[in-house]
This record gives sequence, structure tokens and C-alpha cells, in this order.
Amino acid sequence: MKSFLPSLLLKCLFISLIAVKAHGENLPEHPNVLFIAIDDLNDWVGHLEGHPQAITPHIDQLAKRGMFFSNAHCQAPICQPSRTSLLTGTYPFSNGVYDVEQNMRDAPLVKDAVTIPQYFRNNGYRTLAAGKIHHRTMEEEGSWDEYGGRRGWSWMGDHIGPDGVSGLPEPSIFDFGPVPFEADEMNDMRYTDWAIQQLKQPHAKPFFLAVGLTTPHLPLFTPREFYEQYPLSEVKLPEVIPGDLEDLPPMGRKFTRYFDTTPMSHHNITRHGLWHKAVASYLATATFTDHCVGKLLEALDKSEYANNTLIVLWSDHGFHIGEKMHWEKRSLWEESTRVPLIISAPGITTPASSSPKAVGLIDLFPTLVELCQLPEKSGLEGRSLVPLLKDPQRSWPYPALTTQLPGNHSVRTEHWRYIHYVSGDEELYDHRSDPHEFSNLAETPEYLAIKKRLATHLPKKEVPSGPRLPRRTYTQPFDWTQP
Repeated sequence: MKSFLPSLLLKCLFISLIAVKAHGENLPEHPNVLFIAIDDLNDWVGHLEGHPQAITPHIDQLAKRGMFFSNAHCQAPICQPSRTSLLTGTYPFSNGVYDVEQNMRDAPLVKDAVTIPQYFRNNGYRTLAAGKIHHRTMEEEGSWDEYGGRRGWSWMGDHIGPDGVSGLPEPSIFDFGPVPFEADEMNDMRYTDWAIQQLKQPHAKPFFLAVGLTTPHLPLFTPREFYEQYPLSEVKLPEVIPGDLEDLPPMGRKFTRYFDTTPMSHHNITRHGLWHKAVASYLATATFTDHCVGKLLEALDKSEYANNTLIVLWSDHGFHIGEKMHWEKRSLWEESTRVPLIISAPGITTPASSSPKAVGLIDLFPTLVELCQLPEKSGLEGRSLVPLLKDPQRSWPYPALTTQLPGNHSVRTEHWRYIHYVSGDEELYDHRSDPHEFSNLAETPEYLAIKKRLATHLPKKEVPSGPRLPRRTYTQPFDWTQP
């Protein structure tokens, strides 16, 4: 027995050392946070397998470094309400911010809400950011100790001209293709370089460093070196089937018609023979964004903060590239709601782990509060993902809810998507057998009980929309309340 104990102790010590090495060093009480926000990036990244040709090695390496959620979803399939929901930890139907043509601080229910960066700032963190975190630049005020700025695409106008690069007539912002610029000249590389400089500096306090990468938001512009990685003759189009829209209810069919009168309509793209180019352009933007992420991670790993920094990467919503004959976002289908979500927390996340549980971006606020050991924040409507970070397969009976303007909601679970429109129209998809949501089961009697069960998760009440801004030239007049 005496000879057995030392051997057992040595084995336990060896196993413990392996575990420490696998997990990295444990996070300190108040770790730094690298918060990477990406605009309009769907599941066309390698680890989510949304497109077989996606080249995103750095984002995929981050997924191996920590844990990714394969079933993560936004709370609104458009920028402003999605980011408002994430940053305030409240649902669109609770805060009144439903659409892009709203200011967050104009909505009475979130006029004075404390956002994630503000909460970290109030609790001793130095907050730093560049690029797009809030939807509008003016909304960044009050969140950051230092803000590296953000700029639009207008600086490219003189070089590109009004005809654009896609070949579409009068493309406006619905443009795509290579542009005559180097990677270092692009907006997102400038934000990335600014953040890299912050990682080279000494910080007396823990920092919350946010980097808002705008690509692949429209226009889908990239330097030619990224576009040429996807030869048009080899590009694979998204899977579509004839008659896919025939089993949709009237409201579902209407959702596909939002862009019918714009250059970014399925008919317009296909009649001009530009679908392959649009797919190549989107893939190229994902690869360019991955390039920026790679530069950030390389700088972090070379810095003194390599072992005491929590990394979170997320996208505000997905993006259609012709699936269901729909383009861009603003739908309640998988292509609009599913997003990349990766968390790397040394000592907590197991490298190369993933969870299939349905989660939402709304869960990030309470998750970060718990990981960084800040005081509990009241009023948050999401749930901390820390239990899943520790045990990715544990029971998780909570669906992900997505709202597209008042009355239109999606309920996504591990296996099902249920959509209920304001008109009463419904859709139901079984993702175990139908990952592309081709077969609407809502009218099939044998699924009535499943529909009723999923419908119990719909919001019981919805607040009115906050004040709206004047309609912009690139948004369409559209009545979402009836077929």
C-alpha cells in the first residue's frame, strides 16, 4: 500500500499538469477582454461549415483555442436592434428598438441603459475601441476611455465611381467585387492596427478592448488578392431547390420580396449572371476579415497580455446570398439568424470544444460579467453561458429568440426552428433532417404538439417601437404587418 500511494500521487500530479497545459493559465480575477465584433458575417467560416470553400484559418484557429457555439443566433436580423440587444442585454420586444432606422438612445426603455462597455468602465476597466461596436458612431460616446474612430466607404468613391465594380446597373451600396486598394488601406485594417498599438502599451488597469470589423457588410469590397482566392469558375453556389417557396405562408413569401425593387434582388443578380461573383465577393470579405482577426491574435500572443486575456468573437447577424431567393438579412430563417460565436477563456474553456445548444448574443452580457467576476448586473434578460463553457453538452432548455419588427418571431432550439408572424402565419423546420429549411412542417398535423410547445416561448408582451428616423435612400418602404 505504501508503494502504491506515491505512484498514485505522481499520476495525479501528471494528469493535473496536462490539464493545466491544455487549458492554459487560469484567468485572473479581472481578466482583460478582447471583444471582436464582426458585421454581417454568417456561418461561411470553416468551423461552422456554412460554405465548403470558406477560407478562414485564423477564426478557425481561435475556435480551436477556445470554444465555439455551433447554434448561436442573433436577437434581430439587422444591425441596430441586434447590437442594441447585445449591448444592453435586453430583447427587442423589451427595449423597443426593432429596426435599423432608430437611434438606441431615442428609445425610452433603453435611453439610460448601461451597456457592456459602460458597465466594465464603471467597474474599474479601461475601455478602448475602434470601428463599429454600436450601430451609429454617435452612440459610441460615453462608452470608451479612448476611441480610435471609424469611417465609411465614401473615401473610395473617387477611385471606384458611381458604376461600382459588380456590374449591376446603379448598384448604390449593393455592390461587390475587388477594389484597387491594398489590405492596409482598408478600414478594418486601420481599426486592427489601432488595436494592435493598444496591445503594445502598458495598462495600469485591466482593459476591455473592442474591435469592430465592418466587413463583410455591404458593399462587399476587398483587395484583389482576397477576391482571387475564389475563381468564379470554381465557386459553389448556395444550395437551393425548385419550388422552395411554395410551402411558405403568405408572410414567409413576402419576406423574400424585400429587395425585389432594388439591385440586390435575386432576379436582378441572376439575370445579369452575377450570382457567382456575389458569392465569391462574400467569401473574399470573410477571408479578409479573417486576415484582420489573425493580425489581432498574433499581436495579442506577442504581448504581455497573452495569458490573462479573455477573447470573444461574434457577428451581429447572418446574411443571405440567394438562399430562399433572398438577399442580405431581415429574415427569420437560419441564414439571417445564425452567427459565429467563439469564447476563449483560459482555465475555463476546453480547447477545440463546441456546443450544439441554442444560445443568443443576448447571453454575452451576463457571461462576461461572470467570467470577469464583476458585480451581478440586474435587468439582463440573457443567461450566462459559463455553465456551457464548462460543460458544452449539459442540459440547456432555453431557445434562442429572434425578432424581425413587432410581432414576427423565431424560436430556435437544438433541433427545431418555429416561426410565428404577426399575421398568425407559421413555419416549422426540423434541423436534424432539414438543415436548409426546405420543408415547412407547420401545416402537418403530426407536428401540432411540437408547434404548441415551441410557441410557449414566444414573448407574452411586446413594447411599442421607439421613435423612427427618416427612411434612408437604400432602405425600402415595406409593410411588415401583413402579407
